[in-house]
Amino acid sequence: MGDDKSSKVMATRERDRELLIPVAAAGVDDSSKASSSSSSSASSSHHSGRETFYKVMQSWASKKFMTGCVILFPIAVTFYITWWFIHFVDGFFSPIYAQLGIDIFGLGFMTSITFIFVVGVFMSSWLGTSLLNLGEWFIKRMPFVRHIYNASKQISSAISPDQNSQAFKEVAIIRHPRIGEYAFGFITSSVILQDHSGEEELCCVYVPTNHLYIGDIFLVNSKDVIRPNLSVREGIEIVVSGGMSMPQILQILPTLDQRINQVV
Repeated sequence: MGDDKSSKVMATRERDRELLIPVAAAGVDDSSKASSSSSSSASSSHHSGRETFYKVMQSWASKKFMTGCVILFPIAVTFYITWWFIHFVDGFFSPIYAQLGIDIFGLGFMTSITFIFVVGVFMSSWLGTSLLNLGEWFIKRMPFVRHIYNASKQISSAISPDQNSQAFKEVAIIRHPRIGEYAFGFITSSVILQDHSGEEELCCVYVPTNHLYIGDIFLVNSKDVIRPNLSVREGIEIVVSGGMSMPQILQILPTLDQRINQVV
């Protein structure tokens, strides 16, 4: 009997142990799952924080890089054009010095500048003007060269300090192409339009469409032409720069009638 009781107790303990083992195993599995989920959430939060940091650094670096480009671009362009101009002008007389065995950088450039100055002084005299007119007489009889010379001379006359009859007279603003829109141009000449009702003074306004050598010509009534307080050289700078050198405020110069009324 004692053996039967002991066997029953052992069987009961074994059964209870079998029932407890899955519960313990399930507890171990739940704890491992919880720990794995917490570790994965921690790793994901760490990964997202690292991505945010990288994005902030990338944005900061790109902004600083673009700032450097904006600052260095005009400096680089100015330096490159100046360096190219020095080499271009230096190339006129440097071969002569090379034949003489003189190799000094900048000597040809200084010689070219001196030569240009001497030409300006000579052409301002009566003899230089006579020779220039004679040379133009030959050039204007060449079929193709005369068109190139006339166009280039008109452009150079626009910035000439003498302001001769072929230069731009004044900077002008006209209402074009629609009401409320304005076009920037130069007054080149004036003309009197006659009809049965009388006479009308028109201004020939040249409106550049591609820097200075291509543009449109408009005949506008002199009363409709707006004359700002800009010199011709300032107007040329505005056209060449694409309007970037335009002043923030433009003042309109008074007309002749307004000046007379102010004096009276």
